[in-house]
Amino acid sequence: MDYQGNVIRPPSEAGSIILQVTVGCSHNRCTFCGAYKEQKFSLKADHVIEKDLEFAASHYPHINRIFLADGDVLILPHKRLIRIFAAIKNKLSHVRRIRLYGNAKSIRAKSLSELKELKAHGLDRIYMGLESGCDRILSDIKKCSDSRQMVEAAQKVKNAGIFLSVTSLLGIGGTKLSEVHALDTAAILNRMCPNQIAALTLMPIPGTELCDQIEKGTFTLPDQAGLLHELRMLVEHITVDKVQFQANHASNYLPIDCRLQRDKAQVLAMLDQAIAGERPLIPDYMRAL
Repeated sequence: MDYQGNVIRPPSEAGSIILQVTVGCSHNRCTFCGAYKEQKFSLKADHVIEKDLEFAASHYPHINRIFLADGDVLILPHKRLIRIFAAIKNKLSHVRRIRLYGNAKSIRAKSLSELKELKAHGLDRIYMGLESGCDRILSDIKKCSDSRQMVEAAQKVKNAGIFLSVTSLLGIGGTKLSEVHALDTAAILNRMCPNQIAALTLMPIPGTELCDQIEKGTFTLPDQAGLLHELRMLVEHITVDKVQFQANHASNYLPIDCRLQRDKAQVLAMLDQAIAGERPLIPDYMRAL
């Protein structure tokens, strides 16, 4: 497979074929993200993609799902996406599910009929990074959309019948906006009504703008107890029902994999135990991005 630069996929796509369709991220300005800082965004040529599909057909004949990398494949023109989806169906007839990252800007740029057409061609899941529901924080970290636009994008994905997975980032508001971040994020998630919520924990990456802010003392990351309180507040105020909630990414101190609202009382009790020091946490040396 022709992989260029950092190829990143969601944890839940560990068992998927990874097909790199774009290189880098179309936005690539978020202050906290260092994944593609040195990588100029570009689109893979059709013949390169075709060759990778032929390789996948011969080496992964029993894997029935594929993840399209990198940061925002949905930015591609609709006709080109349909052509790629058709090539996947032609070369990998056993693949039934296609997944990809999509930011709010690229989702909003697609019409509802276009998203429905992509679903008809196999797209069954979009991973979307909310990070925070607080507009001040979204502006500070240079996301390309505000909370209203995030909700609009989410509703379009849901109306197209596509599974929506949304990521939030613990600690991204710093100590000053920790409570506001938790409450506003829960409120926006309730309006988005995703199928899955993934909570990751901010880990500063050297060379990023946010890491520079931490070194200068203009941004203070919440400590372990502060992050646990933030997570508890987030869970407590999420009211959307029948949503898969996961905080089991390698960056987190306390692995959580549950169903809300069904498991909320149990999860809150678990977090209370962790805050009180009665439950072991993942040590820093074992945490990773």
